[in-house]
Amino acid sequence: MKVKVDPDLCISCGACVSTCPDVYDWDDEGKAKAIVDEVPDDLEDEAREALENCPTDAIAEV
Repeated sequence: MKVKVDPDLCISCGACVSTCPDVYDWDDEGKAKAIVDEVPDDLEDEAREALENCPTDAIAEV
């Protein structure tokens, strides 16, 4: 599984970072970003939960 955050849609709410900090973190602009190229198998459920709970649908599975 791979995920990507669209910085134009991100409102920096922090839901993804708090849900799955091993996959999502902040960039230099204060927007969320994916910090792994491939989501590890043991983190897929958390990464997908963050994707599904993003209020602006800024996270996509790619």
